[in-house]
Amino acid sequence: MPDAKPQRLSPLQLFLIFTRIALTSFGGGLSGWFMREFVQTRKLMSEEEFLNGLAIAQALPGVNVTNMAIWIGYRMAGRNGAIASFLGIVVPPAFTVVLIGSIFASFSQYPLSHVALDGAASAAIGLSLAMGLTAARRVSRKLFPLMIMAATFVAIGILQWPLLWTVAAAGSLSVAVTYFDT
Repeated sequence: MPDAKPQRLSPLQLFLIFTRIALTSFGGGLSGWFMREFVQTRKLMSEEEFLNGLAIAQALPGVNVTNMAIWIGYRMAGRNGAIASFLGIVVPPAFTVVLIGSIFASFSQYPLSHVALDGAASAAIGLSLAMGLTAARRVSRKLFPLMIMAATFVAIGILQWPLLWTVAAAGSLSVAVTYFDT
């Protein structure tokens, strides 16, 4: 399916969308919320476009969700959209974290506060897992990509090898095989 032409959103709309997502997705899993917001709910881009953007965001230096917000903002409203999306995903949560940190410091001696944080972490893990499963469904059903995916999981998740070297090796091998295969 060809890429759909992205709809235009105003920078203010993007700022408000990213602020809402950032302030309501405590504990992580933001890329899952981005996908839900821009692909499933608003239908502003296809799943394939979103996953391509996510791959770009992950390949660039910096925080993946910030890179993704900038990419989405740029697609939706150009340079000003990218700036608004960046500010929406970073500034309001930064103020909120300082405020919550101050409050949490005064309640940290109570076990219930740690239970609440564990619950938020569990929800974030669930969102990240859902995002990973969505991406895995899109992997070509050829043997080589599946082997690379499994080998990366084993190397990082089980053998605890360094992420940088594992991704560099698996990525280089994947690029080389794809280059010479086509």
